[in-house]
Amino acid sequence: MLAQRASMLTFSFSFLLHSFHPTLVLNIDRDLPLFQFHTHMADFPTSDGSKDLSMYSNGGPQTNGSLVVCFGEMLIDFVPSVSGVSLAEAPDFQKAPGGAPANVAVGISRLGGSSAFIGKVGDDEFGHMLADILQKNKVNNSGMRFDQNARTALAFVTLRSDGEREFMFFRNPSADMLLHESELDVNLIKQASIFHYGSISLIEEPCKSAHLAAMAIAKKSGSILSYDVNLRLPLWPSEDAARDGIMSIWDQADVIKVSEDEITFLTRGDDPYDDNVVLNKLFHPNLKLLLVSEGPDGCRYYTQQFKGRVRGVKVKPVDTTGAGDAFVGGILSVLASDTNLYKDETRLREALLFANACGALTVTKKGAIPAMPTRDEVQKILKRES
Repeated sequence: MLAQRASMLTFSFSFLLHSFHPTLVLNIDRDLPLFQFHTHMADFPTSDGSKDLSMYSNGGPQTNGSLVVCFGEMLIDFVPSVSGVSLAEAPDFQKAPGGAPANVAVGISRLGGSSAFIGKVGDDEFGHMLADILQKNKVNNSGMRFDQNARTALAFVTLRSDGEREFMFFRNPSADMLLHESELDVNLIKQASIFHYGSISLIEEPCKSAHLAAMAIAKKSGSILSYDVNLRLPLWPSEDAARDGIMSIWDQADVIKVSEDEITFLTRGDDPYDDNVVLNKLFHPNLKLLLVSEGPDGCRYYTQQFKGRVRGVKVKPVDTTGAGDAFVGGILSVLASDTNLYKDETRLREALLFANACGALTVTKKGAIPAMPTRDEVQKILKRES
């Protein structure tokens, strides 16, 4: 099916981009889980013009009690054939599947876990290509919806010579922004052991209301709520709108992953390395696990009982795209099968080292979804590290 659709994929960029408005985004986080730390170290063992076009008639590859449902955006990334240049200087681009929640879903599946994706794409060649990619990677896509009146979101991504990732999004609006509450696969959400999401789906209606409704369903069903901030500031109307929107659901999450730059933004300039800042301003009473990524320097973890750091896995980076999503996929894949993980520091540290290795392996290849590692690959690099 994918090959047939690919053969039909002929288009003019001027036609494709006609209905989109570009937004330039400079990445403000250093979300690369190549973690290396110096404290608390240990050695570890190895209705609106849309339609439902589900690819899994049997509900997909899932195991009750361990399914991770990822909610949000899935899009097409256009990545330049050469790195170290601006988007304007790039000679050409290659298309690749993207979108943080979808990346996490694939990452979990690659590791042998059970995952599903809920979101909306255009009823176009790119949208169907993305559905096929999820199916190929054994992700349940029965919660995907296809909008006949809006296009699949596009993003042009490059790594500049100064090390910053540069994004240009085309959303005016894109299909992912138009998911309605009535289109939610409620039964799929109720099956989730973990319900994972980001903040981009909070920016615009009707997707915001669908997001909040899905969270409520998952929470009522006993799911663990997992939140990766994934701040993309220029997509928001203002800094205050972004801060208020992100924090509006903060107290509902059981697990949160945030970067050091996101801490600085959310706390209006406070020191992201100060444990008191993190605990007093970001750790809410019902939070089970807070993870702070610190780029190549590492990550911290905070629970109700303990806090600490976990060492990283050294590799030679090729492309940092998707590293943070691979890390999230790694930790959620373990948490889904060990939901009391956050109560045992030894087990948590082992799981975080595993997640670090997932992120490290991802940066050794180009792309996000194509670079997501298998469990065997992760175990191999951990054995090498030991």
